[in-house]
Amino acid sequence: MTDPLISTEALAARLGEPNLKLVDASWYLDKRDAKPILREARLPDAVFFDIDAVADASSGLPHMLPTPEVFADAVGALGISERDHIVCYDQQGLFSAARAWWTFRAFGAGHVQVLDGGLPKWRAEGRPVERGDPHPSRVIFHPTFHPELVADWRGVLANIDSKAFQLTDARSGERFRGEVAEARPGVRSGRVPGSFNTPFGSLLNSDGTMKDAEGLTALFDTAGLDLIAPITATCGSGLTAAVVALALARLGRWDVPVYDGSWTEWGGREDLPVAVG
Repeated sequence: MTDPLISTEALAARLGEPNLKLVDASWYLDKRDAKPILREARLPDAVFFDIDAVADASSGLPHMLPTPEVFADAVGALGISERDHIVCYDQQGLFSAARAWWTFRAFGAGHVQVLDGGLPKWRAEGRPVERGDPHPSRVIFHPTFHPELVADWRGVLANIDSKAFQLTDARSGERFRGEVAEARPGVRSGRVPGSFNTPFGSLLNSDGTMKDAEGLTALFDTAGLDLIAPITATCGSGLTAAVVALALARLGRWDVPVYDGSWTEWGGREDLPVAVG
């Protein structure tokens, strides 16, 4: 697999393959429920991966990674094994599906892609959708956790001095520079000192698909990132950081970790340094 994304055309040609598993991983910033939309229109045989439910509920932070056992039980109930060809998509185009892509990879799924353009592009092309709830048969998912794909606050803090990796933030420029208040109560404005800014929206075309390799390379170069050196992605809550990781994988960098707690954790702690401006 050389591309972490799959086109609508390529996916349509593979519908019906026994090991193909389609996953709606929609999540909305305004907290609307994605399930009613799923029932009205989902890709054939697609199941719903609830990013907030398949998470560590004890952390106090949004959609943090669960234990391998919790993840395996949840996705096994969706009829997904680590050997399947898993294609994640979302109802907005290319947003939360990347978080599911990263999560499945972190727990050992070997063949995971994201549908480029998501449900909007699929429907705009008149491709088939189904209504109602799916009824998958439970299978066993054998998890293999990959800690190298996950960063935490301790490593990010140490990196401020060590500069062992480049930390790039997928939030908007205004949030990155600390020019606007954060939406979550108690979370300071600003950024991790020494970090770079690559707003996730800048990685996408107007139709919700991801830019090609040439366009992505130019964007990362403009942001000041060295694409040969180690990179870690962060954002507001570990969601759109995965879009950056997805874009870097498209450039051959499959080794990019996501800081799971991201700014919700960092900005919510008074003992961690913040830069503004």
